Amino acid sequence: MHSTYRVQFTPGFTFHDGVRVLNYLRRLGVGALYASPMLDAREGSTHGYDVVDPTRARQELGGDQGRAVLQEELRRRGMGLVVDIVPNHMAVPNPWWDDVLAHGRKSQYAAFFDIDWSEGKVLLPVLPEDAADEEHEHYRKVDWRRGNTELNYRRFFDITELAALRVEEQEVFDATHDEVLSWQADGLRVDHPDGLADPGGYFRRLRERTGAWIVVEKILGPDEELPQSWPVDGTTGYDALREICGVFIDRAAESYFRGDFHTVEHDSRELVANTILAAEVGRIARLVKDVDHTEACVAVAEVMVNFPVYRSYLPEGWSHWEQAVARSSSPAVRALDEQVRADPHGELATRFQQTSGMVVAKGTEDTAFYRYTNFVALNEVGGAPDRFGVSVDEFHYRAAHRESAFPRSMTTLSTHDTKRSEDVRARLAVLAEIPEDYRAAEWRWSEKHGLPEPTLNELAWQSLLGAWPISAERLERYLEKASREAKIATSWVDRNERFDEVVQAWPVDLLADSAVVQEISAFVDRITPAGWSNSLGQKLVQLTAPGVPDVYQGTELWDFSLVDPDNRRPVDYELRSELLGRIESGWLPEVDSTGAAKLLVVQRALSVRASLSGYRPMFAEGPSAAHVLAFQRGDVVTVATRLPMGLSHSGWRDSVLPLPPGEWTDVLTGRPAVAELSHLLEVYPVALLTRNR
Repeated sequence: MHSTYRVQFTPGFTFHDGVRVLNYLRRLGVGALYASPMLDAREGSTHGYDVVDPTRARQELGGDQGRAVLQEELRRRGMGLVVDIVPNHMAVPNPWWDDVLAHGRKSQYAAFFDIDWSEGKVLLPVLPEDAADEEHEHYRKVDWRRGNTELNYRRFFDITELAALRVEEQEVFDATHDEVLSWQADGLRVDHPDGLADPGGYFRRLRERTGAWIVVEKILGPDEELPQSWPVDGTTGYDALREICGVFIDRAAESYFRGDFHTVEHDSRELVANTILAAEVGRIARLVKDVDHTEACVAVAEVMVNFPVYRSYLPEGWSHWEQAVARSSSPAVRALDEQVRADPHGELATRFQQTSGMVVAKGTEDTAFYRYTNFVALNEVGGAPDRFGVSVDEFHYRAAHRESAFPRSMTTLSTHDTKRSEDVRARLAVLAEIPEDYRAAEWRWSEKHGLPEPTLNELAWQSLLGAWPISAERLERYLEKASREAKIATSWVDRNERFDEVVQAWPVDLLADSAVVQEISAFVDRITPAGWSNSLGQKLVQLTAPGVPDVYQGTELWDFSLVDPDNRRPVDYELRSELLGRIESGWLPEVDSTGAAKLLVVQRALSVRASLSGYRPMFAEGPSAAHVLAFQRGDVVTVATRLPMGLSHSGWRDSVLPLPPGEWTDVLTGRPAVAELSHLLEVYPVALLTRNR
C-alpha cells in the first residue's frame, strides 16, 4: 500500500462510475482506491456514514454485484481497495431499530443499541416544537428540542438520527462486520474509534479477523501518540496535515493574528457540555454514587471540558485523566475521580471516555474553530490554532518519528471532513507574509460590507479570499453553516431569524458592489502565485514524506472547496484524464490557473513512491536558506519553496542546497539537478530529484 485515492461514492457516482475512472487512477500512479462507506446507507446519502443495513453493499451504488465488479477490476490493474467502515453507530430508523421499537427489551436487537432502559421506553425526539407527547408501548415521541437534554440512547455526537451500537459485544461485532470483512479488502479505515467502549479491544478483535492495512480516524493532539496497545498501522493523517501545512506558514506573523484561543475553546466546550450534550452528561452523572445529581453533572462536565486530548484510554491514559481532574475544582470531582480509579473498566469510566471526545470535538472543532477566526488556515481538524505554524526543525523531527514509529500511517491534506481544502489553506498561508496589508484591506472592506458579528466577519473575508472566485450561493451556504456552528448570534437549535437574514443577504450584496469586488479580485491576484507555490510544495512534501499519502478526490488539480457539502461536488475526471495524457506525452505545464502543474507533481511523486526509504533532513545554505524545505529518502530528494512572497522580493541570492554524492535529475522537468537554487527551482517552485543509476 504505497498510496491511496479517496472517492466519495454517492447515488450520482456509483461503483460503476468508480470502475470507469480506474484507468485514469492507475495512470496517475495510485496504489489503492480508498472508498467512502460502501454498506447500505440511508436513501440519497451523499456520504454513506448513515448505514441502515451492514449485511449488504449499498443498493443505490450498485449493490454487491457492483462492488464485486469494482474489486475485480481493481485487482486486474494491480490496485487495492480500502473501505471506510463505521463501527460506532447506525442510522435510525432501520430494520433492527424498528424491531426494538416494536418489541422493546424483548427484541432480539435490544442489546445491539446503547439504550438506557431505566424508563422502560425509548425517547424519540422527532415531533415539531410544542407538539404533545405520543404514549406507545415501547417508545415515546416528544418535541425534537428535548433530545439534547433527555435522550436515553447514545448517539453519534449530537445527531439523534445516528444511534450508537454496542460493538463491544461479540454478537453485535459479528452482525455488523461479517459482510464487510468477507470482501477481503486490502485496507480498512475505521471511523470514530473514540466513540467505542473499548477501542483497543475492538482493534484487537478486528485484527484477529483480517490482515488488512488498518488506519483509524483518530485526531491526536500535537504531542499525543496512538496507544501502543492498538494493533493498527496509524491514523488517517490529520497529524501529518497540521505539520505539512504548518511549515508553509510564516511564524513571524503570529503577533498580527494572536488571540486567546484557550479561553474561546474552554467556553465553547463548556457550552456544548451543558447544552447539546447535556443528556450524555446527565447519564454519566447518574452513575456517580453518593453525590447529588446536579453536583455530579457539574463535575462530569468540568472534567470533560478540561481534557487535554479527545479522550483517555484507561488504564493506559491515566496522565490525561489526571491533568483534567487537576484542572477541575467542582466539589464532586474528588468522588468522580475516586470511583473512576476504582474501576477503570467499569460503566462510569467507560461512558466518560466515550463522551469526552464528543465534548472536545463539538466544542473545539465545531464551535471554537468557528469563533476563533484570527487566522483560519490553522483552524483545521487536528489543528492547533494556539501554535502558529510549524518550524522546519519540528517538521523534520516529526517526519523522522513517523518513519520510525508509524511508517504506514496515512497522510493527508484534504478529506471529506476538512474545514477547507488544501489549496484554500495554501493561499491563506500567504496572508501571514503580508499581515499588515491584509489587515488594512479587511478593515477597508468591512467599513462598507462588514457583518455585524466580528468573528464571523473575519471568517467571511478570509473564506472569500481563500476560495475566490466563489458564487454567492456557495458562500451563502458556507456562512449559514459557519454562523450556526459558532453559536454566537444564531445556532441550529436557537435561530435568530433577523441575523440569519443578514448573513443570507451578505454574499449577494457584496458581489453586487463592483468596486469592492474589483479590489478583492486584485488582492487575490496578488497572493495567488504564492498560494500556488505553497500548494505545490505541501503536495510534493505530503506525497514523498514518511507515511502512506492519500489524494482526496479531485485535488490533483487546484481545488478551492470549503467545508462539506462544498467539498463533495462532482469531479471532472475527463478533464483530468485529458491533462494527464498531455503530461504523459512530455508536456511541462506552466504554473497557472489550470492546475496542471499540480497534476504533474502528483503523477511524478506517485511514480517514485516505491523508491522511498528512510528519512534524512537536508538544509540549504546562503542568505535565502530559510525559504527551503528539503529531505532525502533513499535515492530521492524532495525540495520545496517556503514563504514565497518574501522570496519574491529577495530572490535566492546565491543560496544553494548541497546535494548528496552522485548525479541527480529533477523528474519534474527532466533537467540535471544542481546545487544552485536559482537554477534548481527555475521552472517550478518544487523539485523532485532522483539519483542517476
